Amino acid sequence: MAAIRKAANSINFTRGAVESFTCPADKSEAFLWDAKTPGLGLRAYKAGSVVYLYQSRLNGQTVRVRIGSRDAWDIDKARIEARRLQSMVDGGVDPRDDRKRKDEAREVAKIVRLRESVTVGEAWEEYVLTHGVGWGVYHRRDHEQAVQVPNQPRKRSKLLTTAGTIYPLLGLRLADLKPATLSQWMEKQTKVRPTKAALGYRLFRAFLNWCESEDNYRGLADPADLLNRSVRKKVAPAQAKKDALEQGMLKSWFDALRISVDIVTAAYFEATLLTGARPGEVVVLRWKDIDFQWNTIQIRDKVEGTRTIPLTPYLAQRLAALPRRNEWVFSSATSTSGHLSDVHNAHTRAIKVAGLPHVTLHGLRRSFGSLAEWVECPVGVVAQIQGHKASAIAEKHYRVRPMDLLRMW
Repeated sequence: MAAIRKAANSINFTRGAVESFTCPADKSEAFLWDAKTPGLGLRAYKAGSVVYLYQSRLNGQTVRVRIGSRDAWDIDKARIEARRLQSMVDGGVDPRDDRKRKDEAREVAKIVRLRESVTVGEAWEEYVLTHGVGWGVYHRRDHEQAVQVPNQPRKRSKLLTTAGTIYPLLGLRLADLKPATLSQWMEKQTKVRPTKAALGYRLFRAFLNWCESEDNYRGLADPADLLNRSVRKKVAPAQAKKDALEQGMLKSWFDALRISVDIVTAAYFEATLLTGARPGEVVVLRWKDIDFQWNTIQIRDKVEGTRTIPLTPYLAQRLAALPRRNEWVFSSATSTSGHLSDVHNAHTRAIKVAGLPHVTLHGLRRSFGSLAEWVECPVGVVAQIQGHKASAIAEKHYRVRPMDLLRMW
């Protein structure tokens, strides 16, 4: 029956016959077969499109393959393609399987080309977007500054921006990175700004490790091969920082805060000192993290996730007096984040007013640990309050300190 229908709709394809073929209004589709080339046909759809196709039988089953649009293929080329498909069927090969294999091969080749063409900048953007979800404020800022575009206007200065430490690598393909390239990069950065260069190296090393863990980038930039000894030798050795407030400096520091910065910024500095927390942990405190009834603070901890520490009477008084503009304890009316974002200059100004040597925000955290020795506070208590990872088996598994014990110190 199918052969009769096919024969009834067979003609020698001519340009006029092919161009005039359409689907009848009362049907969803229609077929027209070429009497000259076995298996070659036209398929017209109700929507108006018409395509060339090839149809035959293989192993008792109908094989139908779309060749292409009538507008894109002329008759002679369509006949050549139909004969090629017929020769495959004659050889026992299903053209659909062959096409599937070719499509898969093209897709693999496309992925390979994309993998090999991806730049450091493109992979870095994905890294920050996907991997940086739980980063703290200052850790995220370090990544932003590492790829900073040069010669752009600054917000608080007439000077233009300088290139971030990793910026020179952004335009390179991941697959093109070589130890010699990274060695030259690190040597140049270290000569100009050794501390920033060392930070840039650590950030880039973490980025390469992430690339090696991702299917899309694995094998393109192996950190074990790239960051060899010649590269590591160019990294300036880390210097332990010593900036901290001493006991005799405290009164001058507290007094300077009262007259040099606003109430929210002053409370932020005091909270950083009095809790020993990381500056980035303190700045993102929400009001829901403060329990004034039970006098506790829940802090987002980069090691444990969260930790709870006592809220001392003085700090409770200072925080209760702050304006509640939004969800953030240390809120800002101008910052896009809604909380304080860049207060380093404010602290530098307060330090100068107090007539003290320079102390960074992280130096306030260091001050907490140093000043705790004056009251002979147990080292484990200090570490737990500050969120330092346990360094001994006994401390990790056999010390469970209640809040009242922490509060006592």
